[in-house]
Amino acid sequence: MAVRTRAETLAWLRQIAGELATATLKRLEDTLPWYREMPPGRRSSVGLVAQAGIRSFISWYDDPASTPWIAADVFGAAPRELLRSVSLQQTLQLIRATVEVVEERIASSSDQSLREPILLYSREIAFAAADVYARAAEARGLWDARLEALVVDSILSGEADDALPSRIAALGWHGHGEVSVLVGTTPRLLDVDQLRRTARHLASDVLIGVQGARLVLVIGRSDEAAAQVPRAEDPPPRPEDPPLEELPPGSQPSFLDIATSLEPGFGPGPVVLGPTVPDLVAASRSARAALAGFAAARAVRSAPRPVPADDLLPERALAGDPLARATLVSRIHQPLREHHSPELLATLWAYLDNGRSLEGTARELYVHPNTVRYRLKRITDLLGWDPTSPRDAFVLHAALIVGAISEPVQVRRRK
Repeated sequence: MAVRTRAETLAWLRQIAGELATATLKRLEDTLPWYREMPPGRRSSVGLVAQAGIRSFISWYDDPASTPWIAADVFGAAPRELLRSVSLQQTLQLIRATVEVVEERIASSSDQSLREPILLYSREIAFAAADVYARAAEARGLWDARLEALVVDSILSGEADDALPSRIAALGWHGHGEVSVLVGTTPRLLDVDQLRRTARHLASDVLIGVQGARLVLVIGRSDEAAAQVPRAEDPPPRPEDPPLEELPPGSQPSFLDIATSLEPGFGPGPVVLGPTVPDLVAASRSARAALAGFAAARAVRSAPRPVPADDLLPERALAGDPLARATLVSRIHQPLREHHSPELLATLWAYLDNGRSLEGTARELYVHPNTVRYRLKRITDLLGWDPTSPRDAFVLHAALIVGAISEPVQVRRRK
């Protein structure tokens, strides 16, 4: 058989285009399980892509300069939702099956002039597919970042609405149950991927928000098995990343432990951990405490990194934080006031007013110093704060002052 001219080859390709499309769909059905399991609508969309690829090859063979339009010609035939249901790996399998069908049909003819063009075209279509998926991934990454920033802003402002759970689910949040908020300064070079890897290694998940010079992490516990398995979008660890300690089987790190592991990802300055709340919807309470503690932490010399927000209650109260004042009253002043032994409150007032002197307190109350010691021990057991410790004494004194101010004024009536 005589070798065909280019025009004759082009006419032959157009003649067998339908045959190639039918053979391609049958090949997909026979060789790709994921294609067989698809709903009819999506299978039809995949078939349109395969047919568009054959037509695009014929057009490209007619005019090789049309390479920049390959992606639009092939993938424009399918709805945008197809990119979400068909992975890049599956798309490459689709391309490979289509090219194999075309190559086999060419091999059955005596004209071998199409071998090199089909190889060139398959290369171009593979790069075009990778470009389409890369653009989609980039767009989704930007969308996820904007959505994550919106969720974190809603948590910080306390303006959570009915749409918050669905937005959180759209981000692929693996957290469940208790939540805590960590606030610090934004580093010069923020490594978001390292923060997420560290959190997942500790059986937790994070939402990350950057507000200028302030970095906010919303931490939630996640299933340990899911947390230990890297996700497909996770970049591989880098040699310069600090090694992570292995999580003992069955153990659940505290939020302070998680915050301590995440602390290197923050910039210089205080890092404050908010109190634990039951779920993500209630995270605004933890966020308010963490933000108030972050604003007041500079008043504490040698504060640890991270420092729990509840360790900064006096400073937060002095800075005007109503949540800190309410916490001091509910945890310290109110239990002392309602205790069946009223002498505990009087003893604590006297002890603090006398410069934490046992003898001075004993003289004011007309008791023995050992009695003062005994009452102070009872106060420690009741509240968890030790009046003989300088820092705890400051917390207790602030609580007594705030509690006294918050008491209603009793006005005596004239007789």
